[in-house]
Amino acid sequence: MNQTVEHQPLKIGKLSFDIPVELAPMAGITNTAYRRLCKEYGDGVFVSEMITSRALVEKTPATMRLIQFHESETPRSMQLYGVDPKTIAEAVKIVVDEDLADHIDLNFGCPVPKVTRKGGGAALPWKKDLFAAIVEQSVKAAGSIPLTIKMRKGIDEDHLTFQDSARAAVDAGVSAIALHGRTAAQHYSGKADWDAIAELVEIVKARADIPVLGNGDIWSGQDAITMVEQTGCDGVVVGRGCLGRPWLFGDLQAMFEARAGRISWEEARALAAAPKLGAVMDAVRRHTELLIEFFGDDEAHACRDIRKHMAWYFKGYSVGGDVRRALAAVISLEHMDEIFATMDRDMAYPGEGAEGPRGRAGRPKRPHLPEGWLDTQTVENIDFTELAAAEIDGNGG
Repeated sequence: MNQTVEHQPLKIGKLSFDIPVELAPMAGITNTAYRRLCKEYGDGVFVSEMITSRALVEKTPATMRLIQFHESETPRSMQLYGVDPKTIAEAVKIVVDEDLADHIDLNFGCPVPKVTRKGGGAALPWKKDLFAAIVEQSVKAAGSIPLTIKMRKGIDEDHLTFQDSARAAVDAGVSAIALHGRTAAQHYSGKADWDAIAELVEIVKARADIPVLGNGDIWSGQDAITMVEQTGCDGVVVGRGCLGRPWLFGDLQAMFEARAGRISWEEARALAAAPKLGAVMDAVRRHTELLIEFFGDDEAHACRDIRKHMAWYFKGYSVGGDVRRALAAVISLEHMDEIFATMDRDMAYPGEGAEGPRGRAGRPKRPHLPEGWLDTQTVENIDFTELAAAEIDGNGG
């Protein structure tokens, strides 16, 4: 039975968020179009795609497009990643000096090979001195702008890093810490370790009064409340759970409103989205319209981009294979409307079929790391000219 508690807004430095929910950065997904769409359903912290620090320093065209925020996006949250303390600090300083964001998050959790094989993402915290240098220099460069970090448990169960990284980050002065309860080796497979999130809460709260956010297996508003109650964390980070379900942020808001005693638990559960097929189609069209705006009125580009979302949006609905194939090849809004005209707008919500895990969980896999990376926990004998390649990915990560 969920209990109401005294409401405490999520405070990240000088920023305050009434609903303690964060949209996780997802490459190719959380551009300004999708952030705006999610925010139309519920409040929270909506973070940009992962931005490569050197690409920002060099102001590559692709990166400058990715760091765009719509005027409705306030406060503006940007995530950076890289491996070189100097370059990341320089990127942070650019964000501050050019007023590009109101909150900066550093990524130490990405498990994809192109990032970890160059020592970035979830691989980096293994090098304690490198991690500490990045966080310390970035906090200093950020000045009054709150700087937070997001990380995983570690590389694998034999090489956990989150405990030491949390202590170093708190000592460096970060404003919040988020933990995905999986290792890099797990990728997105298996079950997230919420006990690790609870352990992190104990470590952090013993040293400083800053928020801890939990990430992993948040598929519903109830999941978020359960995580907070089980772990003691201050809020949640949602990634794959909102793929094709931007209305999840409305569900999350309702549940946290109930936890604060503003509405009853019964009212919150009654507000949980159960969209008929027509409402899903409306969301897809709205998403596409926002993408057209994001891509500079390039309708064809927007339609190519929305295709990857189609399977997520229509998961569980009895939509025939021919229709699904047509949606996966949509070329214009007019074409989309023609397809939608053949579909039953009154088709009922399929319940569990549209809920639960989404996106590719995959299987555990051996992390791709620089040669000799696990030999020591310091950067001695590491070739930084090779690692620097992690900083040059002009697509923003």
